[in-house]
Amino acid sequence: MALNETVAMVTARIGERSRIARHNYLDAIDRAAMKRPRRTHLNCGNQAHAYAASGSSKRRLTQGRAANLGIVTAYNDMLSAHQPFEDYPGLIRETARRAGATAQVAGGVPAMCDGVTQGQPGMELSLFSRDVIALATAVALSHNTFDAAVYLGVCDKIVPGLVMAAACFGHLPGIFLPAGPMTSGLANDEKARVRQDFAAGKISRQRLLEAELQAYHGPGTCTFYGTANSNQMLMEFMGLQLPGSSFVNPHTPMRHELTVAGVRRVLELTTQGNQYLPFGKLLNERAFVNGIVGLMATGGSTNLVMHMTAMARAAGIHLELEDFSDLSQAVPLLARVYPNGLADVNQFHAAGGLALVFSELLSAGLLHDDVDTVFGQGLAAYSSEPQLHNDLLEWGKPTDRSLDQAIIRPFSTPFSRNGGIRLLEGNLGRALIKVSAVKPENHVVEGPVHIFADQYSVRSAFASGQFNSDSVIVVRFQGPKANGMPELHSLTPMLSVLLDRGLKVALITDGRMSGASGKVPAAIHLSPEAAEGGLLARLRDGDVVRIDCIRGRIDALSPGISERPVAACPKDERDLPWIDLFNSFRTSVGPASSGASAIV
Repeated sequence: MALNETVAMVTARIGERSRIARHNYLDAIDRAAMKRPRRTHLNCGNQAHAYAASGSSKRRLTQGRAANLGIVTAYNDMLSAHQPFEDYPGLIRETARRAGATAQVAGGVPAMCDGVTQGQPGMELSLFSRDVIALATAVALSHNTFDAAVYLGVCDKIVPGLVMAAACFGHLPGIFLPAGPMTSGLANDEKARVRQDFAAGKISRQRLLEAELQAYHGPGTCTFYGTANSNQMLMEFMGLQLPGSSFVNPHTPMRHELTVAGVRRVLELTTQGNQYLPFGKLLNERAFVNGIVGLMATGGSTNLVMHMTAMARAAGIHLELEDFSDLSQAVPLLARVYPNGLADVNQFHAAGGLALVFSELLSAGLLHDDVDTVFGQGLAAYSSEPQLHNDLLEWGKPTDRSLDQAIIRPFSTPFSRNGGIRLLEGNLGRALIKVSAVKPENHVVEGPVHIFADQYSVRSAFASGQFNSDSVIVVRFQGPKANGMPELHSLTPMLSVLLDRGLKVALITDGRMSGASGKVPAAIHLSPEAAEGGLLARLRDGDVVRIDCIRGRIDALSPGISERPVAACPKDERDLPWIDLFNSFRTSVGPASSGASAIV
């Protein structure tokens, strides 16, 4: 199948826009690769420090002829998705040893859980933690003792931060080894119903807690299709982890064998192997376009628009919002996974999963097959799936049709002819909206605005019954420069209650919503943000605003708004000195449209 015209056009546009930056980036990693293996250029004292605790591996390390893997781990046992990584370093070291190589934990990176910090002050550090993870990874790999890197991370900011750093050490081969989703617990639609009932005052907090504990009950990622699982999809579509490895549950024989296979594979990509492939060479415009196509086809997280933009910049690739918007118009929605449907990721995987989605998109000419991947066989290999035969791992042909068309549909009969994320533009600026779970009757919302400076004020207004007519709720001063751009996902149950009462409501914010954004129309990532004097800061209660997902517009309709004074950013009077540690990030961070990063 010939490559789709829009995919080809957007790819060429990105390549031309990035030509100089990408050339400079590739030149830099080529120069960095000239001295290899790096540790042989360390002096004796440097090497002695690096190998002092390496035990029986010390001789191999000092000889410098066998590959040494640097493990960067986001393990902690507070994140269910990252708890399985506790045992990975031992398995990686043993697998490397059996292959005649070595492995060392290069360093750990922080990994916070947005599920824990939703609606809490800690959420204001969430986005900035991505840059901290990139910086921490750079510290870990700066010792120059590694021939390749193994990245252990799954969740929201962790994978993007690791990729940003992997790009900066792009002369090193690398691979991502995931941990997989937890087994299915309380159904996601039932969890959402319980949350709405609690928001409406129908059930007790004890009943809410019981439901949440049934939903989040074991090791692995949360089973809805939020940012964490969208990250895993992205790593496959960009060819940065093994085919079919995203949604295999932790602590299973298949997960064990995929981890072993990943270690063996990355050793082959080192200069001591036979297929040297620097990680930075993988991060080209074709790989990022493949990732965007995967995002649109599966209805993934809006957070990835911002994260992919920052990841790409680290590799000399310049993505713009138009790239996402144009590809969204060309790529059909092939999957419905909660919150865009009723299924969880385990059910999606069982119905055919990513392998089937790959097959459909490749057959339709919507993906670049001619890309390098860590698997080494072009992107078509990702339409195969891992299988265990007599305890041996092989990749075989997956199902050739969806086993549940309520979850996955073929290209010929998609859920929607367009992708799940839209760009909105107008006099208010530019924003994103996730429409894959929004009912068609809510694709256009026009009404008076209610202005709030934080999510806590929205909660109070809801509790006091202030929302009793159609309205657009504006939560401003939530952008990266104002307070770190927290997710406002804790508002979802309340806004869903209003929808269920028959009101027409929408949200506009310069903050984020969540990878779990659902049926409420939410224009998010609005730029310019209020703290930079955007028109958002000139709105007043009662102004009329129109969100039009069909035409891709977001406009304030009341006259004279642009002549008004800008509202002042509210003073933060909370006693939270730990948030003040990140003041330098807020000062230097770029806009959401360019990745909201303080370092790239």
